[in-house]
Amino acid sequence: MSQLTTHVLDTAKGKPAIGVRIALCHHKKNKWIEVAKGVTNDDGRIPNLLKKGTVLELGTYKLRFETQSYFTKQAIQTFYPFVEICFQVTTEEHYHVPLLLNPFGYSTYRGS
Repeated sequence: MSQLTTHVLDTAKGKPAIGVRIALCHHKKNKWIEVAKGVTNDDGRIPNLLKKGTVLELGTYKLRFETQSYFTKQAIQTFYPFVEICFQVTTEEHYHVPLLLNPFGYSTYRGS
């Protein structure tokens, strides 16, 4: 399993959010550097966001979810054009950072 996983659940539908573009960025030397990207599958996940065997450097990261295009494809107006979740990688253990999403709100938590 990848050291970092995520999934997106459309809480308005109660179903996985398919086709959400996600970028993983590392904060280094006062700037964000993209280290991985992908698009959610039919289960709202990106199974290969990190290449097999990749271990993230310790530090601050963010996942950027492109929510505007997800809702636009469904002809749904949204308040948030994108969602960024910043978090700390402090060990080599597994990190799961999900996004619970609807057109006018979102939440996240550290999963398992």
